[in-house]
Amino acid sequence: MASDGLNSPRLPRHDGLPLSPASASFPGRSSNPLSSKVTSVLSTSYADAEFRESLALLDERGISNTAETRRQLRLDVQKEVIDSNGKIITEFGRVAEQLKRIGTTINKLNKNYQEMRGHATAAHESTASVLEEASSLMTQRKNIETKQQVLKAFREHFLLSEDEIASLTLTAEPVDDRFFAVLAKAKRIRKDCEFLLGFESQTLGLEIMDQTSKNLNQAMQKLYRWVQKEFKTLNLENPQINSSVRRAIRVLAERPSLFQSCLDFFAEAREQILSDAFYLALTGTSAAGVKDNSVKPIELVAHDPLRYVGDMLAWTHSAAVSEREALEILFISDGNEIAKGIQEGRENELWMLMADEADGPPEFDAVKALNELVDRDVSGAARILRQRVEQVIQTNEETILAYKLANLLSFYRVTFSKLLGEDSVLLQSMSNLEAEALRQFRSLMRDHITTLEGEFQHTPSDLGPPEFLQECLKQLTAIMKTYETSLAADGDREADFEPILAESFDPFLAGCSNMAKNISPPSNSIFLINCLLAAQTAIEPFQAFTRTRLERLRSAIADHSALLVESQYAFFRAESSLEPLFAALSPLSDARPEDVAKVPELPELQPEALARAAQGLDDFLPSAVMDALENVKNLQDARLARQVTEEAADRFCADFEHVEELLVAADEAAEDKDAGGGVGDEEERAGFRAVFPRTTGEIRVLLS
Repeated sequence: MASDGLNSPRLPRHDGLPLSPASASFPGRSSNPLSSKVTSVLSTSYADAEFRESLALLDERGISNTAETRRQLRLDVQKEVIDSNGKIITEFGRVAEQLKRIGTTINKLNKNYQEMRGHATAAHESTASVLEEASSLMTQRKNIETKQQVLKAFREHFLLSEDEIASLTLTAEPVDDRFFAVLAKAKRIRKDCEFLLGFESQTLGLEIMDQTSKNLNQAMQKLYRWVQKEFKTLNLENPQINSSVRRAIRVLAERPSLFQSCLDFFAEAREQILSDAFYLALTGTSAAGVKDNSVKPIELVAHDPLRYVGDMLAWTHSAAVSEREALEILFISDGNEIAKGIQEGRENELWMLMADEADGPPEFDAVKALNELVDRDVSGAARILRQRVEQVIQTNEETILAYKLANLLSFYRVTFSKLLGEDSVLLQSMSNLEAEALRQFRSLMRDHITTLEGEFQHTPSDLGPPEFLQECLKQLTAIMKTYETSLAADGDREADFEPILAESFDPFLAGCSNMAKNISPPSNSIFLINCLLAAQTAIEPFQAFTRTRLERLRSAIADHSALLVESQYAFFRAESSLEPLFAALSPLSDARPEDVAKVPELPELQPEALARAAQGLDDFLPSAVMDALENVKNLQDARLARQVTEEAADRFCADFEHVEELLVAADEAAEDKDAGGGVGDEEERAGFRAVFPRTTGEIRVLLS
């Protein structure tokens, strides 16, 4: 029956799906148990996570798959669930009992809180008036304490005590740290009074500011007199200069008029001190006439004028350096405090307040002011120095010494410009002395040239540099060695030295040129080349500042060497007896047949004339080079003499090669003509080469 039921055909369902036979037979009833079980098993998804967990629990229990176990499994599981629910109910019963006890406790706490709140409200109502009165008293007390503190702070900040005023204004009180502290306080009070002027009632601020300004003015006058007193005994050579003096100077800088007065007083004192010291260094005797045996007088030790001037300049430079170092310590060693004070003082000056606000106060340059002060300090010594140096310059009669003095003064001029700036009086003195020394140098040089004018007419027999030029070059070498050690800038050295060359060299070279005009060529070129070579040799070691002049000398030597080449070339042409031949054939070219055809017709190419030319050439060639060198034997540069001769010989060989090419071309043309006509004997066919057999190669060998 089951087999039949399973194998029987399915009947159609109302929804389009097939129906089993049982369903078809009993449409009103549900499926039989077996069919439901099968359907349930078939519809189970083994991929479901809960199903897998159920199987895993069964594995953990270790239950064997038997009929008894399968019947008891549901009952066992249900029993376990019932037991677990019972335990949970028991635990919840305990929790409920605890919650009841907590509720009872909270009710007690609420009751106690309400009782305490009632007591607190009653107490607050009974003490409210007392607390209000106490709060008002405390507020009043706090206000009074605040006013006391403000009054105390105001008095401490805006008012000076009697002791402080006495320390600030009385001359009997010392200028010490306490004085400067009170002074700083007074300046702070005056500045802070500007804040008081911002309130509606300005009386208090104006009164305090007026009283403080009076105290500050008295303090500045006291400080000014004290600084002048200290300047009288101040020793700048002492590296430990009184710090109070430096501090006082910085404070006085806020009053430019007082500060400038102090500087003037100080400069006058230092000028006198340095003048006396310089006089002592020169003579060994002080200005009062007291002799100092510990000093070696410059006037007695330095017998040479150059050393004498150098020692005086060295002393002046050393004094200026020492003065500057001391004043740097005194005035600007502590930063820009003086500059700031002076700037502030200038801004507060009455005339500056009345000036145009757009212009503003002039900016203070501390370094420039320091340089001006040092320049004023050494101005007395500078006057003595100028007088002594002028005397040395005017009494000097030596040309080289005059230039050395000018170069020494130029050295110190550059040195002082770096030390004191371009506007110092000392630098101006150095510039004037240098200009005077150069004028003396030019005057002596012109006088020397005037005395040598007679020698400009006598040319040496060997055509060498004249004696006056050799002496000039010795002086010029000494001058260039002196200038080489100068401090002139590299870019200006050549331009600065050009006037010296114009005075000490150009007149002598011009004299040599005038002497050469009275000499016949090529001796004039040889003489000038010898002079130019001597000048080049003397100037060449100093190319750093004579490069342009060297180029001019070399160009002149090249020009005169070219004239010598022309002279030697003319000598080769004339002495070789080939001048007529060269002159006749130079317009012709072997590349043009018409020119070649003219060659046999030329008178110079006739057999007799050509034979004489060949004989003359043979007589000339053996001693040609020696004879040519004899022409330039007075040229003191043997290498240049040979170079000139070789260049002339090369030109001669080039001309000879042109003649040879024309003669060969003429012979070839004659041979072609004879071959075509079939006439002529062998002697006639020999042509020009038989009469004139010399080749260019032979000429070059013989003239090399």
